[in-house]
Amino acid sequence: MEGHEAMTSVANLQPDPAPLLACTISRDVQNFDLLIDEMELELGEAWGDLGFEDALVFFGQPDAAGLEFVAIAVNGADEADLATITDIIRAAKERSIKVILIADQVSPIALHQMLRLGADDFVPYPLPEGALHESIERIRKPAPAPEAAPVATTAAVPAPAADPDAGTHPAFKAKGDRDGVVLPVHGLAGGCGASTFATNLAWELATVDKTPPRVCLIDFDFQYGSAATYLDLPRKEAVFEILTDTAHADSDTLLQAMLTFNDRLHVLTAPSDMLPLDILGPEEIGKIIDMARANFDFVVIDMPKTIVAWTETVLNRAHLYFAPLELDLRSAQNVLRLVRALKAEGLPHEKLRFVLNRAPKFTDLSAKSRVKRMAESLDISFEVQLPDGGAQVTQANDHGLPLSENAGKNPLRREIQKLAKSLFDLNKAVEAGKA
Repeated sequence: MEGHEAMTSVANLQPDPAPLLACTISRDVQNFDLLIDEMELELGEAWGDLGFEDALVFFGQPDAAGLEFVAIAVNGADEADLATITDIIRAAKERSIKVILIADQVSPIALHQMLRLGADDFVPYPLPEGALHESIERIRKPAPAPEAAPVATTAAVPAPAADPDAGTHPAFKAKGDRDGVVLPVHGLAGGCGASTFATNLAWELATVDKTPPRVCLIDFDFQYGSAATYLDLPRKEAVFEILTDTAHADSDTLLQAMLTFNDRLHVLTAPSDMLPLDILGPEEIGKIIDMARANFDFVVIDMPKTIVAWTETVLNRAHLYFAPLELDLRSAQNVLRLVRALKAEGLPHEKLRFVLNRAPKFTDLSAKSRVKRMAESLDISFEVQLPDGGAQVTQANDHGLPLSENAGKNPLRREIQKLAKSLFDLNKAVEAGKA
């Protein structure tokens, strides 16, 4: 009895293990040592590790009830077990467990398949600094709560039934009778406003004249593309279909995959699933741009910040290649790297048009002097200087509206409007010269 009581008292001194919040699932987690370090940093001891074969069994056990997410780590050697891995993803989703996919040298086809099954986020391996933390933050964000219905103060008037197909049909038939101007936008640093610039430039071009040109916006950032968010558009399944089967795509299928914003601007959003940037090669990207050029007067492209195998394809087809940056060291360093890389490959770096975002006010002489020194030291010129639009920019983006619809007198909007007008007038003059 005494022995039993002693054992009980000792057991009571042992703290209960922390409930499991997450698990890594891999063939051998030792192949992903950086992942081990990051999981310990984020979760302490509140995580475990499972092999592929053990995961499905574990999901049915009580210890799995509190799982917030699983991090499935795979490399090229695991593609032979793709069927098992896809079963694990399905099982996790059935139990409302979030899935972060950690992939090292996995073929695009295998990666697509896993993402299509519902993986909530994707992080390449070796893990970029802070990438796992950011991924966990993203999956923890609650879904936005639906807005409360306004309280009626008078007799309610029945609202017209929403058209489920609104914005899903192209505003015209594909005839291939255009030769559009291609205007990519490639941010040289995170947070420099490239997507805001691309979205608003496309909209200003689409509304620049009483008889406006035909304009499309293509979001080529397959992972973090924002065009759909900034214009409050859904992400169509057709986008994934055209990206994964460009060989059979034509102008009609491209237009069908687009959505229209306010019946003026045609938008090819990023796909609903997060896809690797190499899902398409140079030939496929070229085909999409060529089809868009044949049916639109202006093709604005929101590029990923990463240089990829098909960046050269876009650059070669571009008439002007806008490169937004800010007045800081990281932007300066990235300008040097980009220009050096383009010159080394003999690529047309002269197409670059540097856009200084959050440019200083005319009265801020000290900052204007810094701008001049930066341009001289980098041997570039700032063809476009955009003022800080302030809080109205974030508000417009969050509301899914271009600045002109939400804050028409905003100084950033006015500068983008002027740029759109000059591009329109220039193209009109060129077209007139051809006639």
